[in-house]
Amino acid sequence: MLSRRQITFGAAAAIGATGIAGLSLAKGDEKTETNMSFDNEWGNLTEAEWKARLTDMEFYVLRKEGTERAGTSPLDDEKRKGTFVCKGCALPLFKSHMKYNSRTGWPSFFDVIDDAVGTKADNKLWAKRTEYHCSRCGGHQGHVFNDGPRPTGLRYCNNGVALDFIPDEA
Repeated sequence: MLSRRQITFGAAAAIGATGIAGLSLAKGDEKTETNMSFDNEWGNLTEAEWKARLTDMEFYVLRKEGTERAGTSPLDDEKRKGTFVCKGCALPLFKSHMKYNSRTGWPSFFDVIDDAVGTKADNKLWAKRTEYHCSRCGGHQGHVFNDGPRPTGLRYCNNGVALDFIPDEA
């Protein structure tokens, strides 16, 4: 029987081999198939280059689709105006007005900046979930659920370690 670690790393390797092809861009309930080929500097980075750019935990979450422990990210309490960007490549993913307190222990957002993420089915645990990744570098961010607030009804549950926050200039 495969361990969860073997399954996780196997899935990450399979995704890496396909260039995260076939992800769909999530925006509300509409999903459009896309092929994210990563014909840019981010898609061509080796595992060693990613490890040199990221901490061990950032690498685990962004490149191996791991999850940080709930309640460990200071970004869960971030309330300033600004932009949340991908830790891997600095692509803007969320604006601060999209953030809300989901009481889950992870930063949560009810919407995402247009074309910033791609989604795919995640069947690694007991229930089918939808996982989302940065559309530029393919970095795993978290999972999206249908239990969020209006106007979208979505909850993008993000690993804080996969984000940086850039405050607006005053």
